[in-house]
Amino acid sequence: MNEPPSSGSLLDSLRAQSHELRASGEAARRPIEEALKAIDRQLWAAFRWLDEALGHLGVIRPSVNHVFQLGTILTIDRPQFDRGFITYRRRTLGGSELLDHIEMFYSLTGPRPITLRVNPGGAQAIEERLRASTLPYHYQTEQDEKRVVRQGVFQVSPVIGASMRVQPDYGLQTLAVTLRNVDRFESVSLEFAPDKLDVPALEDLVKLMLGESGAFLRRAPLAGMNGRRAATLTLAQS
Repeated sequence: MNEPPSSGSLLDSLRAQSHELRASGEAARRPIEEALKAIDRQLWAAFRWLDEALGHLGVIRPSVNHVFQLGTILTIDRPQFDRGFITYRRRTLGGSELLDHIEMFYSLTGPRPITLRVNPGGAQAIEERLRASTLPYHYQTEQDEKRVVRQGVFQVSPVIGASMRVQPDYGLQTLAVTLRNVDRFESVSLEFAPDKLDVPALEDLVKLMLGESGAFLRRAPLAGMNGRRAATLTLAQS
């Protein structure tokens, strides 16, 4: 007479299959998790380096060898570094707490306020340019003795707000670096491989901020212009 199979044999089989699949899944996820953490470490290193650099620049307050020209409206030549700070935001991705972005802000100041006297009919176009540049300003009109508006007057504070934002794409394993008002009244976005935003690149960034070199702009292609895309990683979000 045949004996019944052991009551544990089916569970043992299921347990073995489950363990094997779980182990293979963990092995497949491990390189992805390591890639995510490597990008996060690179961003933290950049954050700490820039945070210290901004602190020193805030003490030294050097003159910046740039000419900021807003068309034919105004020019601010060799403004002075005033102050700066850097922030970050985190998010949960792939089961880990990772940096969502880091962002640096700093201000440059010109030597004296700027007064612009314009035809009132052209004031709106000038106001749009000033608003886009982030320069603080105040506008008022001047009237003659008959209360007829003769001209518009802009009082512009020569305070340039500049910024640099690093936005990682953990799936494509790239860093989008967006500069605004760093060397001109303009924004530009570059696309870095994570390991290329290293200390030499950050040194070039500060040199660009100070007007000593434009090498940083040649370190990476414009975002979306290089035609290269890494394979997208499958990320488990929570």
